[in-house]
Formats: sequence, structure tokens, C-alpha cells
Amino acid sequence: MLSLGSGGGKSAKPSFVSYVTPEEINSEKDIPKKEKLPDLLPGEVVFCSAATVLRYTQDDLSQRGVFGTLLCTNFRVSFVSDEAPSEETAQLFKNKLYGENDIPLSCVDNIYGGYEDKRKLITGSLVKNKYPSKIIIHCKDLRVFQFALTFCKEEAAKRIFQGIVHHCLEPKSLKNVFAFSFCEKTAFPEMKRQERTMMFDSAEDWAQDMKRTKGGCRLVTENTSFELSSHLPQFFIVPSNVTEADMTQFQGKGLPIWCWSHSSGCALFKTTSLPLLQEDNVGHSYVEKMLTAVAHNYLFSVKTEDLSDTLPTVQDIHLSYNKFKQFFLIDNTTDFWVSDMKWFSSLDSCGWLDIIRQCLQKAVEVVECLERENTNVLIMEESGSDLCCIISSLAQLMLDPFYRTLTGFQSLIQKEWLAGSHSFLDRCNHLHLKDKENVSPVFLLFLECVWQLLQQYGPAFQFSETYLTVLSDSLHVPVFSTFLFNSHHHRASIFRAESPHSQRGPLNCPPVWDWSVQFDCKAQDLFINPLYAEKPKQEKSVRKSHRPKHQRQLSLPSSAFKTPPKKGFFKDEADSLKKMLRVNRISRWMLSPDSPQPSSSTREFYETWQRKPLDYHGLLLPCLDGPSIRVWMQRYLRWIHEVQIFGGGLVTVLSKVSDLLDEVQELQRELDRQSCNLAPNHQKARAKTATVGTDARSSVRFSSSFPFTTPRNNWSYKPAIPTSLLQSLMASGNLADKEDDDDPESMV
Repeated sequence: MLSLGSGGGKSAKPSFVSYVTPEEINSEKDIPKKEKLPDLLPGEVVFCSAATVLRYTQDDLSQRGVFGTLLCTNFRVSFVSDEAPSEETAQLFKNKLYGENDIPLSCVDNIYGGYEDKRKLITGSLVKNKYPSKIIIHCKDLRVFQFALTFCKEEAAKRIFQGIVHHCLEPKSLKNVFAFSFCEKTAFPEMKRQERTMMFDSAEDWAQDMKRTKGGCRLVTENTSFELSSHLPQFFIVPSNVTEADMTQFQGKGLPIWCWSHSSGCALFKTTSLPLLQEDNVGHSYVEKMLTAVAHNYLFSVKTEDLSDTLPTVQDIHLSYNKFKQFFLIDNTTDFWVSDMKWFSSLDSCGWLDIIRQCLQKAVEVVECLERENTNVLIMEESGSDLCCIISSLAQLMLDPFYRTLTGFQSLIQKEWLAGSHSFLDRCNHLHLKDKENVSPVFLLFLECVWQLLQQYGPAFQFSETYLTVLSDSLHVPVFSTFLFNSHHHRASIFRAESPHSQRGPLNCPPVWDWSVQFDCKAQDLFINPLYAEKPKQEKSVRKSHRPKHQRQLSLPSSAFKTPPKKGFFKDEADSLKKMLRVNRISRWMLSPDSPQPSSSTREFYETWQRKPLDYHGLLLPCLDGPSIRVWMQRYLRWIHEVQIFGGGLVTVLSKVSDLLDEVQELQRELDRQSCNLAPNHQKARAKTATVGTDARSSVRFSSSFPFTTPRNNWSYKPAIPTSLLQSLMASGNLADKEDDDDPESMV
């Protein structure tokens, strides 16, 4: 019996009276708590679980939450609530593979442990003997989960903590990735050939794309078994003057690979840089021969650009994004409002928006050479599969309206990124390797640049912002073959090694473009931009379209961006190719001081284009001023309900436009039926079915983060600053007069 007095005194008389009999107490203990399980996918296996886990809500520091079962499988970390799901929580935009309380193992970014009000980053060495009272999981899609283990049994708590850390953070082999278990148990039908995404794994796809752009280069089919190079795809296109001996000389390195042809005849090429030594005459002559082959493609003109010297390295991109994402990994409301006080200065210090601007700027320079100067362009970097993929893809998006359609954009990624041998496995670190030198969000940087174009010229794109956000999320879902390998050769060798062990024959992992694996048809409708201006069959007159004004709320002020001095410029190689051999490696040709600076030339090119009527199916050039480069709100702020606009935001406008579009299409069908003199009962039936989708959308409570989150009853519709923070702000003066940073000039 516990004593209420101090030591040395007599024991106090027990004053507690129990109204429950010992038999009743024992009977309650004998009933074990049954653990709930999620609906498991084919090939999914539960490794460990723990009941009576409390998942904290993110709204405040009141430690409120929901009890349930926490599990770890070979695919995900899953929390199953003990509460029965209500009708209100039914999701219109539901992923078939994982739910809102699930975290794919590849999506786990960092795990923190809560130890007596202290938060420690978890590594493998901290999980041997003890476990924290709270687990905090930061996800790559910027979700934050907090689980309390204080109510679990000690053994269950230790087991679930060690299991999550082991399967989410410890290095693994590729064959242990869930995709192989899932695909072995699941059969996927082939995608329809009609309106399909070109995969660029056949000679027909490459020939079709070159024919579409009226290119005059040579299709290479000698690498079907990767005899020429394991870095190159099985099929690719090179300048006509490149011989078979040239392709085998350096195992495919230094070969100019065709990307796209302009209507004038010039073309865009990319290549890997050869680390040439001064005395390497063979290497220098090979480089000269390749430049000559590119120049012969059109009017013996070529401009080259080594992107490794003008754009940030993959390591710089990784460091900048690591700083940037911390602003959106919010544990509670107070953290959000504290970070909001220095929002602009924080964005400026990480440099992520400036890296986006630099990539768009470089793409505009490439476009200028192709569009205005009609000269061939050869871009290069050491690997040829990171920055080259970004710049070549962006240039084609700006020049070619086909790549702004849904299937065209997916085909562009297949051609430039998959066939271009971008190392998705290493850059995304799907295997959780400790050496993170190769980890970098290069593909996410490309999607960021695409989003900037989309938010500036929405009607030019068939796909929506939601599509881009889902694509960025799918990067970390270990099911699709699209993002699992480093090259076509890597993919073929892995499938060849694993297929003999498969009971269903050759493995067939679906591409991410098979969206039916994740979403139903209604959800996929949200991938289409209702504002997309389809190209009419006959354009009688071109009206000047409205150029939207750029908002400042989610962007840096103009003063935050200073155009960096140019490190180098495009150089004309037509007259003096042999001068390139005097340097150690291919580098930029510095123009003389009397030559016009490319920055002013590019500005003139942009202003000349801007004065013309805007054609959404023609050339698009992004505005690169400071306020124009904005934060991707849907991706980064969708999980923070304090910033959501309930009943408002862009989604409300798009919903209204979509409803109007449905009505217009139904009226058009009605007119067609009237002209065909259809029976009245058929007319009524068609009209009734057309309103089903509209009624379903109108019944949903929208917020600016739709469709990823929807308003709930326990969410406040009016964000409030925490009392303690508000008092400290009021004590320092008027909120309206408070500067974003101590020194506004520090942003310049």
C-alpha cells in the first residue's frame, strides 16, 4: 500500500473503496485487445504490429489523438484506427494501394524518437536496447505522423519500433523491394495502344517521334542486347554522320543523342562529357568528329553548353531541397506560426526557388538558339542523365505543344528520363543506402519547373496540378517499374535474373502511367485540366489571350532575386572546332567583351515574344522575375490545414468551370440528338446520367488542398495564432508593422 505521508511516519489508513469485485476485474483482463489489420495487397506480409497506439493529431499541442493498431509490412507502415469510419470521412480521391494513414516504406524520409520532451533523429545504432515514448515519422510527400507508444505493452512497443526502423532505414537489396512480391502475385493487362504513352523501348516509338518532328537523323538498332553500351537504351537516334565505329569507340560515351527537331531543321542533342587529357589526341579527335556530325545536321552550325559549369550540382540541389522541405514538415500549429514569421527570409536562404529559376533560364537560352537563331544545340554534363534531362525536357515543353498533353508529357518522361538513363534508384535512394552522395531530387526539380509553367500558362496544359502532385508522390511508391531502376539495361538485367524464380513466368511490373492501379476513373478525371484550350481544327483569327498577373503570396519579392553573373555562354563552334582541343575537357567558349551579353539577348528574346499574341499551342516562355517563381502550394501545404482556404482557392474555380463544361457538353449532345430526331425517353436518360458527376462534386466540401484533404468537423475554419505566441508578438509591437526579418536589405 502506498504511503501518503513522509518517510518515518505511520502508514496512512487505506481510504480507497472499490465498487468492482475482483472477479469482474479479472474477467476484463482476460479479454485480449484484438488487433485490426488493413486490407493487404497481393504479396504483402505483416512483419510486426502493436495495439493501443495513440496517433496524435496535428492541430495543436493538446496531445489529442486516436487509438488504434500500428503495423509494419513489407510495403508500408500502417495505422488502423479503433474508431469506426464515418460516412463523412469517405474519400472521393482514394488511392487503391495505400490510405491516408499508410506510409509506403520508400516514402519514409526520417524517423525521430521522443525521449522526455527531447526529439532525437533515429539511426540504426539507437534501437538496440531502448525505445522512445513517441515515434515521429517525416515522409517524402511531406506528411508528418506522430505515434505514442506509452499505452502499449513493453514488448510490443519495442518490437514495432525496431521493426519500423529496420525496414524503413536499413539498407536492403533491390529484390526485397515490394514491387517484386506484388507483381509476382498480380497480373496486369497491357496498356491500350490507342492514345497510349510511347515507352521508347521499341524502334517504332523512336521512328514515330522523329517523323512527327520531321527530323533527319539516324535510328540506331545495334544496341538491342546492350552490346554497344549499358548506359544507352536499346534504341536511340544519332546524327546521320555518326558511324558504327564511332559508337563503339568509347562505349557510347560522348555520343550526341538526338532529343528533338525544330521545324527549321535544326535539332537539340545531349551527350556525356569526356574527361579529356591535354595529350589525349584520340579523344580530342573523337570530340571534334562528334561536333562536326552535329553541325552537319543543319547548315553546319552548332552551339554547345556544359551544364555542369552553369547549373548547380546534384549535391547542391540535394542540400537546397533539404533546407526547403523543413519549412513544411510541421509537427504542430505553434511550429507553423513560428516559421511563418520569417517566411520570405527562410525561402531566400535555402535557394530552392532560385535553382528552379536557373533551370528555366537555361532552358529559355536553349529555346532561343533553336527558335530564333535556328542553330543546332548540344548540351552536355558528366553523366548526361541529370541536368541534361531537365533542360532538354523543359525546352521541348516550351517549344512543342504535344508534350503539354497528358500522353505527350508521359512520353517525354519516357524518352528523356527513362531512355536517358536517369538513375532513379540511386537518386531516390529506394534502397536506403547509407552513402547519400548520389541522392538528389533531380526529377522533383523538373516537376517543380513544369509546375511553374503550368501556373503561368494553365490553358496550355492538358494535365492538371493534381496530376503533377500525384506523379511526385508516385515516385516513392515501390510498385512501379518506372522509378525503380537506373537504366534500361539495369531493368532488363534485374527482370532477367528474377523471372526464373517467379511462379507466373516473366515479371511484369506496371509503369506508373497505368493510373488504374492507383485510382478509379472518377479520381483520374481530376488529372485533366478543365481550363485546357484544345487546338481548334481551323483557326480563322488569333485573339490576344489574357496574360495572368503573377501573385506574390507564395513567392519571394523581386528584391530577393539577383540575376547571378553569367558563368559562361553558348559558344559558336561552326568556325573554329579545333580550338576546342586546347582545353582539358569540353567547356564553354567565352565571348569577347564586345559581344552582347546573353542575359540582355535572352531578355530581348522574351520581350519580343511577349509582344506577340499569346498562342497556347505555340512557343511558351516563362516569366522569371522574382514574384513569378512561386511555391507549389498544393504539394507543400496540402497537409497543413491552417493554410487551407475552406470553400475557396483555385479548386473552387476549377470545379465551377468543370461543372460548366459538363453542361456545355450535355447541351451539345442534346443538339446532336435533336438533329438526329432521337426518342424523347433516350434524351431524358442521357440528361440524367450527365448530372451524376456534377452532383457528386457539388456534395463535397472543398478546400484549397482538395482532393488530398477535405474539411472535417474537428477542423477550425478560422486559423488562430496560439495564445502564447500571439502575446509575444503583441508585446513587440503592432503585427502589421513587424518586419519579416531583422534587416529587409538582407534579402537582396
